[in-house]
Amino acid sequence: MTVRLARISETSLSLDEHVAAVDAPDSGAVTTFVGRVRDHDPDAGGAVVALEYTAHPDAESILTRIAGEAVGSTDAVVAVSHRIGRLGVGEAAVVIAVASAHRDEAFTVCREVIEAIKRDLPVWKRQVEADGTTAWKGIGG
Repeated sequence: MTVRLARISETSLSLDEHVAAVDAPDSGAVTTFVGRVRDHDPDAGGAVVALEYTAHPDAESILTRIAGEAVGSTDAVVAVSHRIGRLGVGEAAVVIAVASAHRDEAFTVCREVIEAIKRDLPVWKRQVEADGTTAWKGIGG
């Protein structure tokens, strides 16, 4: 199975869980990506203190499709999760692990997964600033 984990989660994401999900003796490379909440944004007027993520009910099946399309005809395997709910600065919003026989393929698939998530996954975020100001960001935001 090329997509071993594709999940929308209300609980904290574990990088170790994702790496373990793609572990295999024929994999010479494992790449990972962790997207975290940062304390600033170019569009924010002040410090960012949280992001609140909301997902469409079909988001998990779309995430599975995104991961499968990124794998394509390669030998890569993917584990990917996206958080929903309120996340504070430093918390992981997205975790991706990709294993493959060769590093180039693992890096390529990992990058395609995150780019497709940003472009196509129906997850929206509300950015919360220290002064209470909020702003919604949509797909690609």
